[in-house]
Amino acid sequence: MSLSRREFMGAAVAAVAGAALAPGLRLIELARARSPEEAATRLQRWGLLVDIGKCHDCDVCVTACKTENGWYGHDRPATDPEWIRKVTLKDKQTGYVETLPVMCQHCEEPPCVDVCPTGASFKRADGIVLVDKHICIGCRYCMMACPYKARSFVSEDTTDQKSYAPRGKGTVESCTLCVHRVDAGRIPACVEACNKDGGKAMVFGDLKDPNSEINKHLAAGPSTPLRPDLELNTGVRYRGV
Repeated sequence: MSLSRREFMGAAVAAVAGAALAPGLRLIELARARSPEEAATRLQRWGLLVDIGKCHDCDVCVTACKTENGWYGHDRPATDPEWIRKVTLKDKQTGYVETLPVMCQHCEEPPCVDVCPTGASFKRADGIVLVDKHICIGCRYCMMACPYKARSFVSEDTTDQKSYAPRGKGTVESCTLCVHRVDAGRIPACVEACNKDGGKAMVFGDLKDPNSEINKHLAAGPSTPLRPDLELNTGVRYRGV
């Protein structure tokens, strides 16, 4: 069965009407950065380096993300939100086990954006990949397209929402790199918590600035994206995987 553009958009509008944000909450102007006068620019690309050798068997990054952005699970993996999760890897030959945090990888060519029928999934000029909850129709195509399983569907009523990170039942969500913090000149909550109470395994910064801390760390040793075979040029890199 095929739909005309008019029919499709009509269905999309109806679906959006059913995706409820908490009363009084508005999405922040995600296409902007730092201040209304300073737009996100292609001169920057925000990225994250995770050193697995320093990543302890803790979840301070996950807890910090939950607290900062107001998402909480209910012990049901199929429906729980997971903006960031800890994954355990085991070498079958040696038995060596390591853990690493996985979140939206903020791809240069994000598959989630390619398949989104409404434009709700989009990438800012500075590389941060986001979801506009006002036009997300909950089709979940982006969830199927993401090779990192980094997106979650909000299937229950939301509570304790943050004004800077509104959530909506019937929409899809994922890590935003704490865009509200980045726009204010701060670092993501997970990085801050890891540096304070974890193993100091995370470094955040501008990948296009040769003098940034993250580029100095990247120059100091090898790193790799997850699934390099996909050639997505992710903004998140890992060392020691």
